[in-house]
Amino acid sequence: MSAAPAIPLTSVFADTFPEMATPWRAADPPDPRLLILNRPLAEELGLDPDWLETPGGVRFLTGTNLPEQAKPVAQGYAGHQFGGYSPRLGDGRALLLGELHGRDIHLKGSGRTPWARGGDGLAAVGPMLREYVISEAMHALGIPTTRSLAVVATGKSIVRENLAPGAVLTRVAASHLRVGSFQFARATGDADLLRRLADHAIARHHPHAGNALELFQAVVDAQAGLIAKWMLTGFVHGVMNTDNMTISGETIDYGPCAFMDAFDPATVFSSIDETGRYAYGNQPTIAQWNLARLAESLLPLFDDDQEKAIALATEALGTFRTRYARATIAGMSAKLGLKTDNAALAEDLLAHLAAEKADFTSFFRRLAAGDETGDWVDRWRAENPDTAAMNRVNPVYIPRNHLVEEALAAGEVRDLLEAVTSPFDERPELARYAAPAPPDFGAYRTFCGT
Repeated sequence: MSAAPAIPLTSVFADTFPEMATPWRAADPPDPRLLILNRPLAEELGLDPDWLETPGGVRFLTGTNLPEQAKPVAQGYAGHQFGGYSPRLGDGRALLLGELHGRDIHLKGSGRTPWARGGDGLAAVGPMLREYVISEAMHALGIPTTRSLAVVATGKSIVRENLAPGAVLTRVAASHLRVGSFQFARATGDADLLRRLADHAIARHHPHAGNALELFQAVVDAQAGLIAKWMLTGFVHGVMNTDNMTISGETIDYGPCAFMDAFDPATVFSSIDETGRYAYGNQPTIAQWNLARLAESLLPLFDDDQEKAIALATEALGTFRTRYARATIAGMSAKLGLKTDNAALAEDLLAHLAAEKADFTSFFRRLAAGDETGDWVDRWRAENPDTAAMNRVNPVYIPRNHLVEEALAAGEVRDLLEAVTSPFDERPELARYAAPAPPDFGAYRTFCGT
């Protein structure tokens, strides 16, 4: 097996935050086999994709053939899960291998860590391929997201509902700092740790922020823009726990996520979200709730006077709705080809889509093509919309749920990836990837990607 080449993997997080980083090694897979490699992303990271396809490269992708200087760690964090606080979560089946050119190289499904909380630390091929497809589709749609570098089958079966083939996902992120990271630091009572973490987040993600309050405002802004993009594409994350909200503003952790077909604000895909807490229409409210938890964690850094700190936090948090609304109206106006924002027309459209149970993705392309009629359409036409501009922002192809399941069942996702990673370019030979689910597909439920 060839040794890892001179990969400049650094260990900034591991060295800076030993209180939140448990040194650990990935489990050695018995028969690793590369299922899919993101060659363009590998090149972007300065990695040799040809070497990554060798046995030594595949072992690098599973964390078992690392440069000498590497210090893989399981990160500690806390979080609110479905509203309930858990003080000790952390990477139960994940490892941060290190940072490469300022981006995290991270594994999912690489074995139990001390943070595992009773789980086996493993992952199945299906959910890991699913995260690969959806995260790369999100990237192609222009939505900030973690990226997928590779999926490697481990050669080991794991126990879920039935036996399933195991896999490791190698993903790339601006970082894995999350709201839960700050909750963990605050819970330790270590004021120095909290301040160092805030300074690190500022330096890495929001260098324009001069202090913790400005950091918080920057995260509010980033998340307002991110959630608006989710809503404008019909994306439902499904598990918006505070440990799944990043400080960078990237989408992370593609567990029970999916895209809506028929427009319905009450859409839920997660099999465990029995109350609809994380329904499509609730996502902006939940994001603001999560940000309030971040504010609580950062309060000691806002001001020594707690009442003043709370007032500052409340004011900053209050800008979320305004910024989210502004981003949503601007985005919807672009989807409609309007030269100026028209909130009333956009709001009436959502009511129309809900009443008609219209397909949220194909509607806008049909509208641009002149295939929609009705009173609302007449009002829209009176605005003299730019239909060519509409086709530059409204996708033809998204990872439709029936297509994802079909690809996973076949164990082959490349054709689907070809469509969803060039989502705005209509190609007649890919017509089936633009069609809604067949009537017999039924209600769709996803599971927390294990």
